[in-house]
Amino acid sequence: MKPADVRRVNGRWSQVRVPKVGWVRFRRSRPVPAARSYRVTQDRVGRWHVAFAAVPDLIPVPDTGGVVGVDRGVAVSAALSTGELLCCPGLRPKETERLCRLQRRFARSRRGSNRRARLRARIARVRTREADRRKDWVEKTSTDLARRFALIRVEDLRIGAMTRSARGTPAAPGRNVARKAGLNRGILAQGWGLLVRRVEQKAPGRVERVPAAFTSRRCFACGYVVAGSRESQARFCCVACGYQSNADVNAARNIAEGRR
Repeated sequence: MKPADVRRVNGRWSQVRVPKVGWVRFRRSRPVPAARSYRVTQDRVGRWHVAFAAVPDLIPVPDTGGVVGVDRGVAVSAALSTGELLCCPGLRPKETERLCRLQRRFARSRRGSNRRARLRARIARVRTREADRRKDWVEKTSTDLARRFALIRVEDLRIGAMTRSARGTPAAPGRNVARKAGLNRGILAQGWGLLVRRVEQKAPGRVERVPAAFTSRRCFACGYVVAGSRESQARFCCVACGYQSNADVNAARNIAEGRR
């Protein structure tokens, strides 16, 4: 890619030279960097994007940054050992109702019909809006973590195995398939893998994965491990010392301690 392949038109629009096509105008979402190459893609709702390949500057290690533990969950997307509860924005209630209505109409439509194709495109637009919000939240959260903390500790989770279908085989069908499918959708909607991957890219060498075993059952105050201490999804009360805290924050503080 040459510098002459990109030119600015006005304060909002620029042009890029696409081989065998010519000059194509695009709207700038940020300043165009000094890139070595670029890529033009189309998403599932028909939107065209041009991405310039440039190596970003690494986020420096903060002088006063300490260690933070990040516990990822479904009800709370990311709980920090500092006590912060971060939630990934999803679909709004009206958008969820609209999506359910479109999916019911899609299920009743005839295969191969134009109506089915239009409904598929409308469903894709709703899903793409949800994915855009998740990516935006991940970028902002990962940048904030890399700027504030010198060491970020997360659970070493096998997300692919956790979100595997429970349908089974015709000879040995699975159990609670619908409930497991809902849990899988909830996990994937929180962007667990993308969050850790972006933090590792922005703060290389400052992300440590710790074993996830018993982090939600261990008391941060006394270290006693028992399943009965977690009274509910959000409440942790140690049966040994009486320590009370948010369950996700307690797990995040155990993660922050590392492999001790």
